[in-house]
Amino acid sequence: MGKGRIEAFSDGVLAIIITIMVLEMKTPPDATLGGLRPLLPVFSSYVLSFLAVGIYWSNHHHMLYVTRRINGGVMWANLHLLFWLSLVPFVTRWMGDSHFAPVPTMLYGVILLLAGLAYWLLEHAILKAEGEGSTLAAAVGSDRKTKVSVLVFAVAIPLALLHPWIAGILYACAILLWLVPDRRIEREVSRAAREVGTAEE
Repeated sequence: MGKGRIEAFSDGVLAIIITIMVLEMKTPPDATLGGLRPLLPVFSSYVLSFLAVGIYWSNHHHMLYVTRRINGGVMWANLHLLFWLSLVPFVTRWMGDSHFAPVPTMLYGVILLLAGLAYWLLEHAILKAEGEGSTLAAAVGSDRKTKVSVLVFAVAIPLALLHPWIAGILYACAILLWLVPDRRIEREVSRAAREVGTAEE
């Protein structure tokens, strides 16, 4: 089963999610720079979510680039990931409109954590379909970044009920951890290409 359709569908859904998020930002009634001040929490939550969705798009693209086998399990795992990501615009607006109130901030973290777990399940569905000798298996390794980010969210989510702004900062730290380019897959692709080139010589 080819991967072209799953890539195109996922790209389309993620593009719509980002579009919805920016359309949710309303213009201020005051036509001055001072009128933008009340929108700072809304804009902050938008920037955070834009980075999160963008990072998911980038990592999803890299993961599917080295994927050779797509089966029903992979397709459903991909839909599961897109489901949680489709809820990001809702929690983004609620958190921003409420000026980082405890419950919306907590729920925002819950949605991002569930999206992260869904991505991990998709990764493992692909690994199961591809087998242990796949490029993705060699690239993922112990997956330290995933473990660290899950730990940060596990601390930040309950903390949001007491100190939502601190939780928001922790969410940002977990997201920025993934902003640093992860070259594992690219390194494995380059290594595999060099081995093929050496074999041909």
